[in-house]
Amino acid sequence: MTTVDTTDDGVDPLAGGAPLFECAVDASVVAAVAVRAATGVPGVVRVEPGLVGLMGSGLRAARQRIRGLVPAPTEGARVEFEHADTVRVEVDVVISGQDQAAAVGRAVQRAVAGAVTEATGLAVTGVGVSIMDIVWDSAPR
Repeated sequence: MTTVDTTDDGVDPLAGGAPLFECAVDASVVAAVAVRAATGVPGVVRVEPGLVGLMGSGLRAARQRIRGLVPAPTEGARVEFEHADTVRVEVDVVISGQDQAAAVGRAVQRAVAGAVTEATGLAVTGVGVSIMDIVWDSAPR
């Protein structure tokens, strides 16, 4: 989890230079934003988690359901905070066989980086995209 300063210039002159307020951004929030952005890219059929992602997301989803919350999907995305205000994201996708893999991968990188920065204020230092499968009979979106 990291803390993000949500003020325009980062300081309140009346408070002696202290931030007006801060919010904490958890890796699961960043992952949910990344998954949503990736699934909206034309040519992406779905975001697909690996074995480690399934186990971690299953535990998180169970904890949230116990609390009565509906968890946002985070399966297929991994987040690593590099500093307090920078993050690197990895996304695993399945794409349509009717699209160029490199073009879809670049589009996913742009969409995820933009969405994470817009939603959280974090600077994205990189987005790694792994194409886990190609579905040949899936129509492009």
